[in-house]
Amino acid sequence: MDAAARLRYLQAMDIDVWVARHPPGVCGRLPSDDFADADGRQPVTTLADADVSGLAYPQTSALPVNPSPDAEAADERLELGQAEDADHDGCASTQELRGPGPENAAEAWQSLQHSVAVCRACALCETRTQTVFGVGNKQATWMLIGEAPGQNEDLQGEPFVGKAGQLLNEMLKAIGLQREQVYIANMLKCRPPNNRDPQAEEVAACHDFLQRQIQLLQPKILLAVGRIAAQNLLDTQQPLSRLRGKQYRLGDLPLVVVHHPAYLLRSPLEKAKAWEDLQFAWSVYQSL
Repeated sequence: MDAAARLRYLQAMDIDVWVARHPPGVCGRLPSDDFADADGRQPVTTLADADVSGLAYPQTSALPVNPSPDAEAADERLELGQAEDADHDGCASTQELRGPGPENAAEAWQSLQHSVAVCRACALCETRTQTVFGVGNKQATWMLIGEAPGQNEDLQGEPFVGKAGQLLNEMLKAIGLQREQVYIANMLKCRPPNNRDPQAEEVAACHDFLQRQIQLLQPKILLAVGRIAAQNLLDTQQPLSRLRGKQYRLGDLPLVVVHHPAYLLRSPLEKAKAWEDLQFAWSVYQSL
């Protein structure tokens, strides 16, 4: 992806990008590295005004986000290496999550999708238009896990569509990923009425389906998209502001919490934090 394209993606997320009016003397800087006027950097107002020749991008390096300094001792149990107990809900080890061989992987995916389609384990089966299984590359190294289908997802049978899905696509492109390169799923496979928060029994009913998807995919990194997904996957009631900017483990897999694009549409000023989350996720992935 060229620098001009990357700049368009960041501008689509309404993130300020600063570049030098003259060719920069130092390469390898992220667009969010500096915001001072002292070094002559000026805000880009239009794409035509931008000199993007030196615009760097975190495909070869990324800057980690430091954990919040006000984290309390209660968060310790969520930190790296503290969630390795296989008895923890949703935290089976990767040894337990070994997928089938290449010769029967397609059949296993098809069987699981059929099981989801005919599931009647909770009351959501009575109000759904259709189940929303998941979408993406079944050899992906990135897996995104959202909360539950919304109205558009319920109608189309695909997670993260509509305006939120479009923004998610731009967020992925900002770190060099196409939607087709990742795998996207939700904790719930059916839409809760009126898009209410999932209930505990509904999450439990879909738990095995999600675990089986992780087992079959065997990704390298998980992204918990939004507060509800993060709290359920990590079994915590901590707010998203306390969960972001840290690396967790779901079994043996690294997990990073990121903002939900629907929240960013309602709170556009938070998009800068979303960009930090994406940089941090990329740095975790690069360290694997």
